[in-house]
Amino acid sequence: MLNGISSNAGWFFTLTMNIILAFILYIMFSRYGDIRLGGEDAEPDFKTLSWFAMLFSAGMGIGLLFYGVAEPMFHFTSQPLPAAEQADAARQAMAYTFMHWGLHPWAVYALVALALAFFSFNKGQPLSIRSIFYPVLGERIHGAWGNVIDILATVATLFGVATSLGFGVKQINAGLSHLFGLEQNTTVQMLLIAGITTIATISVVKGLDAGIRKLSELNIWLAVTLMVFVFIAGPTLFILNGFLENLGAYFQSFAQISTWNETYENTSWQNGWTVFYWAWWVAWSPFVGMFIARVSRGRTIREFLMGVLAVPTLVTFIWLTVFGNSALYLELFGGGFAEGVTKNVPLSLFLLLEKLPLSSVASILGVFVIISFFVTSSDSGSMVIDIITAGGNPDPPIPQRLFWAILEGVVAAVLLVSGGLAALQSAVVATGLPFAAVLLLLCYSLKKGLNEYTGAQTFSVRTGRLKPRKFQIESAEEAPLVFFGKKKRPASPKKESDHA
Repeated sequence: MLNGISSNAGWFFTLTMNIILAFILYIMFSRYGDIRLGGEDAEPDFKTLSWFAMLFSAGMGIGLLFYGVAEPMFHFTSQPLPAAEQADAARQAMAYTFMHWGLHPWAVYALVALALAFFSFNKGQPLSIRSIFYPVLGERIHGAWGNVIDILATVATLFGVATSLGFGVKQINAGLSHLFGLEQNTTVQMLLIAGITTIATISVVKGLDAGIRKLSELNIWLAVTLMVFVFIAGPTLFILNGFLENLGAYFQSFAQISTWNETYENTSWQNGWTVFYWAWWVAWSPFVGMFIARVSRGRTIREFLMGVLAVPTLVTFIWLTVFGNSALYLELFGGGFAEGVTKNVPLSLFLLLEKLPLSSVASILGVFVIISFFVTSSDSGSMVIDIITAGGNPDPPIPQRLFWAILEGVVAAVLLVSGGLAALQSAVVATGLPFAAVLLLLCYSLKKGLNEYTGAQTFSVRTGRLKPRKFQIESAEEAPLVFFGKKKRPASPKKESDHA
């Protein structure tokens, strides 16, 4: 399935990701940006720093730790397109790494999150994936069609999260082996999954504020500490110079690399990297989207999209530059580093830390960061599946939380035993394909829902914002506004019942 989907449907994943990014940018800068999620008087449930921490922790924490060092090394040694010199190969390696982790995946997350938040907080629908399609399916979302959509979302989320947990536990095992000589085998990895899933289960039972929020904030502080250490102890000037050059290479080649389908090259590089990433982000989108929606009430659509698209992308680029450029520096000016990374991908982070001062302390910190992201991904994923399978109930029963938290660990363990990294990749690509088609339909449904909502709004000249239509007009400033017709101001009614 992995080979068949990658070879024959890679173009579809590429097209889908670009359509979604263009759609999100359009919504961000359109008149819909003034709509406040939850209504005009809604206030944010979480402070901005806590909000960003939860976005980043749920979004791609484990993946960045697993691939932050390894991916630039792979692209440098096995180039997507031929490079004339080593400098060109390094520049190209960072541009493709930025593409895989940058605007495209966060646009997918933003799409699902925005649709869920809008239909739940503004339209009064349950917080469930099926609710997004009400403008298209109507009351049929409560029947068989809605069940199919939620089942696809649940399966995609389950395998998407299990894939990340599999990567995480292999990296934890590699770190413990590097530090204490612990064997790297499936038995140790099963025990690690059991132990860390237990911690995640406790967190998800405690709930969003008491468990997941605090763990997310801890994640960020641990990750920032590790990143700052590598920045200071590593090739600082090379990293600073590289950040600007990486951004330039990414944006200059954006149109080419984001639409590349290997049409004129006799290679299969894209199948192993870009197609896998696009499928992984699509499979993760119900999970991350639901989680982001759950914590984003009270923000305008423009504020929400800028926060979800711009800030995590920038932080991701900083992270990739610190770890990726440090690895490239070792290979460009020392040699031999890439060989060790490509032989043992889970060990790549610790091979980098070994080259820096205080390597043992840094490696222990690295293990703690991976564990904290592991726990956050597991408990966040469990909470999302709980909500979907509870019919949109944002506070599902505790036994159900336990069931899904444990099942995620079981699925990750089964995939690791059955085929390791190849099985993890196969599962996420197979589940991501059908949900990619669902996301394209979601774009149409969200646009239709926003049109209907703004048609039932009033426009305040005083505030410059859309407000829910009221039966009684409080002032001439709040007269109904017809967007594609004439602005018409009705006569003030003598009493409320007349106007109604």
